[in-house]
Amino acid sequence: MVKFFGYLFGIGAALGLLVAAAVWMYLQHLNDGLPDYTALKNYEPPVMTRVHAADGSLMAEYATQRRMFLPIQAMPDKLKQAFISAEDKNFYKHLGVDPEGIARAGVRFIQNYGSGRRPEGASTITQQVAKNFLLTNDVSIERKIKEAILALRIEQAYSKEEILELYLNEIYFGFGAYGVAAASLVYFEKSVHELTLEEAAYLAALPKGPSNYHPYKKTEAAIARRNYVIDRMVADGFVEFQAGEEAKEKPIVVKLRGHGSRLLAAEYFTEEVRREVADIFGTKRLYEGGLSVRSTLDPKLQDMARASLMEGLIDFDRKRGSWRGPIDRVALGADWGVDLAKIEALSDLPEWTLAVVLESGADQAKVGIQPKALESGKLSEDRKTGPLFLETMKWARVSGRQPSAVSDVLAPGDVVYVEESPVAPGTFELRQIPKVSGALVAMDPYTGRVLALVGGFSFAQSEFNRATQAYRQPGSSFKPFLYAAALDNGYTPSSVVMDAPLEISQGPGLGTWRPQNYGGKFYGPSTLRTGIERSRNVMTVRLAQDMGMPLVAEYSKRFGIYDNMLPVLSMSLGAGETTVLRMTTAYATIANGGRKVRPTLIDRIQDRYGRTIYKHDSRICDGCTQDAWEGQEEPTLIDDREQVLDPMTAYQITSMMEGVVQRGTATSVRAVDRPVAGKTGTTNDEKDAWFMGFTPELAVGVFVGYDNPKPMGRGATGGQIAAPIFTDFVKKASAGKPPVEFRVPRGLQLIPINRNTGLRTAAGSPGTILEAFKPGMAPPDSYSVIGFQDNMGVPTYVSPEAGQAVLQGTGGLY
Repeated sequence: MVKFFGYLFGIGAALGLLVAAAVWMYLQHLNDGLPDYTALKNYEPPVMTRVHAADGSLMAEYATQRRMFLPIQAMPDKLKQAFISAEDKNFYKHLGVDPEGIARAGVRFIQNYGSGRRPEGASTITQQVAKNFLLTNDVSIERKIKEAILALRIEQAYSKEEILELYLNEIYFGFGAYGVAAASLVYFEKSVHELTLEEAAYLAALPKGPSNYHPYKKTEAAIARRNYVIDRMVADGFVEFQAGEEAKEKPIVVKLRGHGSRLLAAEYFTEEVRREVADIFGTKRLYEGGLSVRSTLDPKLQDMARASLMEGLIDFDRKRGSWRGPIDRVALGADWGVDLAKIEALSDLPEWTLAVVLESGADQAKVGIQPKALESGKLSEDRKTGPLFLETMKWARVSGRQPSAVSDVLAPGDVVYVEESPVAPGTFELRQIPKVSGALVAMDPYTGRVLALVGGFSFAQSEFNRATQAYRQPGSSFKPFLYAAALDNGYTPSSVVMDAPLEISQGPGLGTWRPQNYGGKFYGPSTLRTGIERSRNVMTVRLAQDMGMPLVAEYSKRFGIYDNMLPVLSMSLGAGETTVLRMTTAYATIANGGRKVRPTLIDRIQDRYGRTIYKHDSRICDGCTQDAWEGQEEPTLIDDREQVLDPMTAYQITSMMEGVVQRGTATSVRAVDRPVAGKTGTTNDEKDAWFMGFTPELAVGVFVGYDNPKPMGRGATGGQIAAPIFTDFVKKASAGKPPVEFRVPRGLQLIPINRNTGLRTAAGSPGTILEAFKPGMAPPDSYSVIGFQDNMGVPTYVSPEAGQAVLQGTGGLY
């Protein structure tokens, strides 16, 4: 008997060794195929890029996975405790695998065997980290064994806090949110430190299956799972019983965070920043690199710029356009709100709303306002209606005539835009999206920082950015750069050019070009100042002919208006194409005294670790590296930017453009009531209207025109269309700030001259102005006229009386 048991023991021992060897070989096989868990040390998950305005306001977030990495030290204990109670109550006790959890899962498996239910998991947080980072998500015994082996090794290599940090930053919460920091923002518009107990518990409930606990579609299941987590927190001693009961009584209230631009008026600006970051760092780093972008945007100025441009475009559309009909029609059934809600309104026009015409009569119509969609996605049951009166829609011309009745314009079932009246709440006014479009750019002239940029009436309607992407002819707004080239090369503001018929041969087969002034008149000898103020075309071409177009082309490139301008005379009148941003930058160069500026929408960019990897301001700060003040001199910025224009020339052309505002083609801009210089611009057939201008502190460019260039109508000039938009914006932007004069460079002489003849005169004489002259230059003693020569090509001297025609008429291409 003893031998028999000994025999059995021997066989059992041998089998045990064989099984052990087989298990060892199997585990060795699995081990050879295990991923390197030390890679977790270099964990860099895709993190969303965030763009902020200059004042810190959030503008936009870009991500493939909406994740913000949050160090474990920055997470509140309440949040960590919620996840530990929900997912792994023995987290701080086990070594990576929880025997108690495995036993519990085994019992559940036996109980549910044959039911078709998915086996209950016994994975610890450490095992979930192993699965999420290093393994696949398939359901198999082999994967579970690998998961357990990796969990044991991870526990040996990393602290509990490091493991929890990895877990809480990686898990998916639904609605595109990864990690607790992003989930807190997406679900509640809060940072993790602001979460209440019930909110933290709800987030901890989601990793089991976000779609199973949807806050709207599966509210009851979501509340039940959240309350289970709260009960576990109470049982684990993390929460007092009474606090837990109070939290369980509260509903789940989420405030889902949207995508895209976060600042309503800044969509064009935000998209331009996105494109620029993608150009610098690539699309992958933009959407996954966790960049922090600080833009140059001033939100207050941006709101003002958008409002000014929109009002200007609407005003033009009302004065020169007509009613173009409803945007859609719906059948008026028992509930008109349902059909109306299916029509998508422009998302960036919150002041406007879609409405359906319910009744239309002689003096008024009754409109129904589009019902709002609730957070749950359901349609609100409220149905708001109100009157719309004929008096407020006289602008809506039909076939060129003002309507005599509301029914001339609107019929029941028409879907239109309306806006609630600011003077009579509860009543509405008809609105129409303008066909004409435009752009506005506002820039700090000393740094090139773009403070505001509007690329059209509505980004939701058209994402095409007319400030940066539309290349249009600037017309006469180009002239100051031609005149600056002249002033830089021996001419003075009092130099006189003949404004008389001019014929220019354009070469074989191209015929003869005869430039004309706006209005078709000629005005005789005129000073350069008059040429700018009155926007004289013919004398501008004659001046360009006298200087040579290669010089003008070189200056246009120097200012960044054109890259390679064709040196032909027609280009002297702004026939080339450029953008509003380029033109604003060029005017900013004049405003700052001739220093070349590089326009930018971005101040600096930091990577996910807070290191600055891009900075716009390249100026060198000598002495800025000192840690403390020890009696040394104040640090100075070394400005090594290129001086593209003589500061004296810059002041001369600024003074001449002040004349444009005071007595030239843009007298409406005087309403700004502070020193301002600028120039109007209009192209042939009034296809493009510009006003470019600046104060000592702000450079602004405005353009108005149809996307497909076509005439806007006689009189639709830069002075009439674009200048009022400039004026409205600059008045708002400058409100409450003291006026600042343009600084006169040292050495420049201010000499009284007759503004008609350009000759020196006594101070106080009629028609006298103070003109700026560079050292060694002065008003002429005799009246020499450029373009008025004898047969030998020598300039002819004429009497001052010949200049009496200089300021007669309007003249100039405005």
